[in-house]
Amino acid sequence: MSDDGGAADADWNRTERNETPTERLDRNWSDLLQELRVVQTGVQLLTGLLLTVPFQQRFSTLSDFQRTLYLVTVALSVAATALLVAPVAAHRALFRLHARRTLVALGQQLAVAGLTMLALAVTGVVLLIFDTVAGLTTGIIAAAVVLVVFVAFWGVLPLCERRRARREMGSH
Repeated sequence: MSDDGGAADADWNRTERNETPTERLDRNWSDLLQELRVVQTGVQLLTGLLLTVPFQQRFSTLSDFQRTLYLVTVALSVAATALLVAPVAAHRALFRLHARRTLVALGQQLAVAGLTMLALAVTGVVLLIFDTVAGLTTGIIAAAVVLVVFVAFWGVLPLCERRRARREMGSH
């Protein structure tokens, strides 16, 4: 179920929630901020931890592949941090311009992109750790499993539930 201002949802919200379009946009923005608060802390901790790795003694023992993987993973984590914090910067830029619809739509896009980068960064971390500890084959298997879990729980499951909810909405 999309709650981002679509026509079907607007009708549902008016009958189920008895809220104005502005109230719905305010609720959507508040919901988005709550979701971002959950992931922002985690992605910032991951990024901070990754930034300390080169200063560890064992870093010099990493292979060229592992160093490249590390750098790609850091880049993904930094990108995730930027994307997941960007709605706050957008809010500051759009503050008092009555652009809540734009802010909610932009925030949604940034959040999805940020979660994608976060999933890829965590997958990269898993690959690096398993490769370092147990070998490349084990690392690839572990990373593939992690990526499948992210795709399943952050992608497929929500989309299936969205379809189910829309079908239920249509049958009422």
